[in-house]
Amino acid sequence: MGIKKSRLLNRILMYTLNIFLAVVFLAPLVWMMVSSVKPEVNIFADMTSVRAFLPISGSLDNYQSILEKGEIVRTMLNSLYYVTIMIALGLIVNSMCGFALAKLQFRGRDFLFSLIVALIIIPLESIILPLYFMIFKVKMLNTFSALIAPFTANCFSIFLFRQFFVDIPDSLLEAAYIDGASPLKAFFKIVLPLSFPVYATVLILQFIEHWGDFLWPVLVTDDRTKTVQLGLQTLFTAPPVHYGPIFAALTLSTLPVVVMFIFFQKYYVQGIAQSGIKG
Repeated sequence: MGIKKSRLLNRILMYTLNIFLAVVFLAPLVWMMVSSVKPEVNIFADMTSVRAFLPISGSLDNYQSILEKGEIVRTMLNSLYYVTIMIALGLIVNSMCGFALAKLQFRGRDFLFSLIVALIIIPLESIILPLYFMIFKVKMLNTFSALIAPFTANCFSIFLFRQFFVDIPDSLLEAAYIDGASPLKAFFKIVLPLSFPVYATVLILQFIEHWGDFLWPVLVTDDRTKTVQLGLQTLFTAPPVHYGPIFAALTLSTLPVVVMFIFFQKYYVQGIAQSGIKG
């Protein structure tokens, strides 16, 4: 009985802690969404009470105001366009690289993997000027290619794919090779169908990272190719500043990330867990 009570107490404490952390992390998101349907005067009047989280006297006027301008919709479509292409290309390139590092034998493989792991820690800020000059030299400034090309290959994504593929039994691939399959065919016919969790994980991580890009787009885009984060930034700098429409724009820009995570969260957790089994 003592062991059962201890387990029950531990479970209660765990759930209590999880609920508390969920409230802490969700509170800003809920406040933002509730504020997006309030008149500006009510946003600040309710700030110090629980009414800040209640959609009292709510309306869609803020959304109507921001949508009539059209800027946030255009920049969201720009971001969705380039992020979709980048991730689609990145899933192919990074997964094939991870497969080669995990299952193919060639000279320098371990050194190459160590180099890729080492490159993960290099921040964008340390290479952004040389990268900018490269984009300038090849005349890709103010194009979507400037947003896509430098970040299609991603060291952390390669690492995740490699770690996941290591756990796929070699016997499956050996059977395919005996039947006459090439490594490329074995990858697409055997490895890829078994790897949806890690693909979903990389998809979510890359989408969140590049949907929130600000520093690089501000250097290489113009008004035509402006991304959603630059569109949001103009709401704070172009007077007059109205916080109701700003919260509405922030809510709209957050929805794609939330929806994607809701649909792929099961595979995201599974992929993260399985990618860290072996080193």
